[in-house]
Amino acid sequence: MSTETTTNKGRVLRGKVVSSKMNDTITVAVERYVKHPKYKKYLRRTKKFLVHDAGNTAKIGETVEIKEVRPISKRKSFELVTTK
Repeated sequence: MSTETTTNKGRVLRGKVVSSKMNDTITVAVERYVKHPKYKKYLRRTKKFLVHDAGNTAKIGETVEIKEVRPISKRKSFELVTTK
């Protein structure tokens, strides 16, 4: 038996708050740039994540960092780390 504890930090992403209407939940849009395989042009891809925000601290338009955690609900697996 091993008494080691391993910590999985998970992904840390940066995005913009697009909705804060829910209680203790915000919607964050995360952008990334991918290169088109044929035309070599960079394309902007956006994905929205539901994020746990205890205390409803984040406002629409703020840039935030989010961290992956264990599932909190069906679609919520991230929590708010910092607000900028």
